[in-house]
Amino acid sequence: MCTAVSYKTKDHYFGRNLDLEYSYRETITITPRNYVFPFRKAGQIKNHFAIIGMAYVLEGYPLYYDATNEKGLSIAGLNFPVNADYKPICEGKDNITPFELIPWILCQCATVSEAKKLLAQINILKEDFSQELPLSSLHWIISDSEHSVTLEPVKSGIKIYDNPVGVLTNNPTFDYHMFNLNNYMSLKNDEPENTFSQKHTELKLNKYSRGMGAIGLPGDASSMSRFVRATFVKLNSVSGDSESESISQFFHILKSVEMQRGCVRLDSNLYEITIYSSCCNTTRGIYYYSTYDNNRICAVDMHKENLQGDTLITYPLKNNQIIEYQN
Repeated sequence: MCTAVSYKTKDHYFGRNLDLEYSYRETITITPRNYVFPFRKAGQIKNHFAIIGMAYVLEGYPLYYDATNEKGLSIAGLNFPVNADYKPICEGKDNITPFELIPWILCQCATVSEAKKLLAQINILKEDFSQELPLSSLHWIISDSEHSVTLEPVKSGIKIYDNPVGVLTNNPTFDYHMFNLNNYMSLKNDEPENTFSQKHTELKLNKYSRGMGAIGLPGDASSMSRFVRATFVKLNSVSGDSESESISQFFHILKSVEMQRGCVRLDSNLYEITIYSSCCNTTRGIYYYSTYDNNRICAVDMHKENLQGDTLITYPLKNNQIIEYQN
């Protein structure tokens, strides 16, 4: 389970919680402009936009979980079990595997509008990365500073939804999540009014706590509830325009839907946790992150690297808790 968010103050920010029961030794990975991207059925892209994001690098190939290119376009792939449906080769289409989709888009597109045009020709191909690493069932959120869309490959074909809230979680399909928000239209971030009965005005009901306007906001870990909660928190979020205020607020939004070890036990007797939380300043190309065991925010700036190179640049995650003593 995961949650992704697009958020704007003075700059634009994009990031996610990766919620899993294990780690793939992912790293902050920068793909410079001249790294040669080989695609299984679509040839090579030798020159492209530079990319930064979180990836599992295998056999020299960056398997991105979420990433942003130097133009500010961002994508995150989130778990979409049962619903995700990949197809065999389709002649006349761009046959792109799920693990190739993020670089396929970010190499070539600077905006959501450009991405939508490219996606009009895509066939998401059912082909494993390797026998040892089969495909994951995914859907994606694609965002620039002004717009977001959700991409879902389902049995009936490719669905591309405008995403006005800039939030994505997991199952069910995105159209259901948006419809489900209707059930929460009465939530508010200020004090509630007594509308319990128009007939019995003598019934005096009292506000005995702050925050009662949002009673009914779900707090469980299901993807439906996380979608509602993340959307409510994001759309009511107030932040200053400075970098520190913006990234701090972004991580607080993600913390509202983070997974704590022990609350979601899986059949394998493992526990789902938020492996990492990310926040990329897509305007400046700075990728911030924290991990489950290290909640200090760390950062990698893509523009401090040689983006004209042809070799992947990776930074391992700082997973040990960093504590600053004040005495």
